[in-house]
Amino acid sequence: MTLYSPEQMKENIAKVREQIADAAKEAGRDPSEITLIGVSKFFPAEYAAQAFSLGLTDLGENRAEEMHEKKQVLDEKDLHPKWHLIGTLQSRKVRLIAGEPYLIHSVDSMSLAKEISKRYVTIETRAKILLEVNVSGEESKHGFSAAEAVEEIETLLALPNLDICGLMTMAPIQNAPGEAKTVFEKARRLFEELKRRGVDENCWKYLSMGMSGDFREAISCGATHVRIGTAIFGKRDYPDPV
Repeated sequence: MTLYSPEQMKENIAKVREQIADAAKEAGRDPSEITLIGVSKFFPAEYAAQAFSLGLTDLGENRAEEMHEKKQVLDEKDLHPKWHLIGTLQSRKVRLIAGEPYLIHSVDSMSLAKEISKRYVTIETRAKILLEVNVSGEESKHGFSAAEAVEEIETLLALPNLDICGLMTMAPIQNAPGEAKTVFEKARRLFEELKRRGVDENCWKYLSMGMSGDFREAISCGATHVRIGTAIFGKRDYPDPV
């Protein structure tokens, strides 16, 4: 993979922020409502450190081990971004990262939520989490269906040491204009429906959706967090739409 110079990365970050601001204004929203998460997965820790030093304060990782290792490297440099775990988290790996992420986006099952709750009770702190929802119904995607989220929200809210802050979803790669927006609109409607079912409105504020190819559509549908990798860090050594 080719690594960008600090100058090129700074330019990339500025361009993405400008695009986010434009999309927000088109949607009649305040750009400050939208958090840019730089997805540094599979790039070296030094590259993530470079991004943080250039003002990218929120960094996302797909794998628990990679986030844990990068956090250790950046901690040693006295660099402390807000870490977002955005990829699939196996229950057996919760112990590894308990207390480390600022926000866990990918809580895709009741069993995983219970494991996170148990681990965070043990370390006597609270976990900020998002429920991953599969509103597109794709078999290849993880997450609660809309019906499951509605059915299980009360049980999830009762779990100790969890701050359930909202939803995360992914849209299919678009084959035609508007496909992603349809998914994001469904996620927004589910977000509002669950908001009426007893969630803590002081926590229930986040809607994580949108990547390099579809974040404009996500912002138009109310995204508060967009997860951008390629447009900032460059192409990885494998096909990746993030």
